[in-house]
Amino acid sequence: MRVAFISDIHGNAVALDAVLADIQNKQIDQIYVLGDLCYRGPEPRRSLDTIRTLDTKVIKGNADEWVVRGVREGEVPDKALVLMNSEREWTVSQLDPADLDYLKDLPTELHLEIEGVSISAYHATPESLFEIVPGSSEDAVLQAKLMSAADSTIYVYAHIHKPFIRYIGGKVLINIGSVGLPFDGLAKASYAIVEVDHKRISTSIERVAYDIEKVVQLYQEVNYPNSEMMGRIVRNGSV
Repeated sequence: MRVAFISDIHGNAVALDAVLADIQNKQIDQIYVLGDLCYRGPEPRRSLDTIRTLDTKVIKGNADEWVVRGVREGEVPDKALVLMNSEREWTVSQLDPADLDYLKDLPTELHLEIEGVSISAYHATPESLFEIVPGSSEDAVLQAKLMSAADSTIYVYAHIHKPFIRYIGGKVLINIGSVGLPFDGLAKASYAIVEVDHKRISTSIERVAYDIEKVVQLYQEVNYPNSEMMGRIVRNGSV
């Protein structure tokens, strides 16, 4: 069985379309979504509607929580708080109350069993939607923060927008990167594939090209707050 994990779409429906086309070409059996669906992109509603047509399990990310209740002091640098809440308010204006209820009620973790292989997945950590755990952390830190809440073979998370695969203590840890806003300097959408075949495990990070200039133009056309900076992030694949 081949499954795809996608996350951090951030309202970039153009990148999402490209990733879903790539997933279809690779004949994936199931898709799982690890949060951050709408906020900070020019097409929040289309992104959310597309995710909801997938008939799959979706969990909540920190940006989904922000859409529901706003960005709070201490969650971002002080100098960014007003701007990020203006972006949040614009995003909410593109959605309806049922969309907000959907985001509010999303679960925060997944526990899967695929052909005898157990997989735990969450947005940031099992305990938090917000904590940043870089891939460069020591093995002991990654184990404590990301791999201790359940006895699984594979652990999958998102949030940091920098994909990687590491093998620690006989387990697999995957960060799947970001569909809509990669931060690792490669301006291509990112997602992960996990294949299990009679307990044989194969994992990969996939990078997918999409029409970046179309997204930059959309930020401007919809009068997105902070459109210039967001356009630079999309073009450069980094903050």
